[in-house]
Amino acid sequence: MSREISKYKEIQEIIVHTGQHFDANMSDIFFEEMKIPKPDYNLDINGLGHGAMTGQMLEKIEEVLLQENPDWVLVYGDTNSTLAGALAASKLHIKVAHIEAGLRSFNMKMPEEVNRILTDRVSKILFCPTDTAIENLKNEGFENYDCKIVKSGDVMQDGAIFYKNLAVEPNIEIKDDFVLCTIHRAENTDDENRLKNIFEALDEIAKEKQVILPLHPRTKKILENLKLNIQNLTIIDPVGYLEMVWLIDHCSLVMTDSGGLQKEAYFFKKPCITLRDETEWVELVENRFNVLAGANKQKILDLYKNFEFSDDFGLGLYGNGNASYHILQELLKR
Repeated sequence: MSREISKYKEIQEIIVHTGQHFDANMSDIFFEEMKIPKPDYNLDINGLGHGAMTGQMLEKIEEVLLQENPDWVLVYGDTNSTLAGALAASKLHIKVAHIEAGLRSFNMKMPEEVNRILTDRVSKILFCPTDTAIENLKNEGFENYDCKIVKSGDVMQDGAIFYKNLAVEPNIEIKDDFVLCTIHRAENTDDENRLKNIFEALDEIAKEKQVILPLHPRTKKILENLKLNIQNLTIIDPVGYLEMVWLIDHCSLVMTDSGGLQKEAYFFKKPCITLRDETEWVELVENRFNVLAGANKQKILDLYKNFEFSDDFGLGLYGNGNASYHILQELLKR
């Protein structure tokens, strides 16, 4: 979005970085690497529980909004930052635009599901990446609310197209044919049985094909405590986004519990096995680009060996890579 906004002299963008997804190892290079303007405000709120984190963000973002008095507050996705920004703006009667609106996993145990539902409800414009997202909002009665529903396409696809040309090969030993895997969701990492099943399946797969797994230190520590006999996986430290783009672009299969990576797999024309029981990106499953494996070892292995993925990646499920342009055109009308 920031690259598109910079084309319009009549628009001033104020970027607020809450600190929720802060990584000390990347803090100095992240914005430069991603070609994103450095934040105007860095709230440095991280390492707290959901309630404390969201509450502190709400307080600090309100201070920023009172000082800046913006016409619009743009919030993205489904994080605690998203909800805090939307609530702070709505209470000050500042218009909220939600990018990635209308997504539903229908699992209210997920903090992200709560965040996205509440954010949608207080937004003036709901920018939906897919037809499914629009149908979700209609089914929840949003056509009766004082808001506008817009199909914009997906800004993540804009980013995928841009960053593909900037991708960086990680400094690790990589075989010609490999699986890229990520595990980070609490529903998996905080459940010993699920984590055990997933990693035993991955280690079995890694006997015949390299499985590269960038792993957060917290999850690595949980694994060590489980004392699993994991011998075949290529477990590495978390990598920068441009290295991650390279891995997605060069792998033969993605296995993940990440919402974003499921989509990026599709953008880069890679099949995906999702290690969750449900997904917000139902159109990927319906069109057989993605399959839900849950955390059952045998099911994961069976799907890996036998599932027939579609290779018809030209369906344009998320637009054509100009979502940012469509979003700005809509905002400029108001």
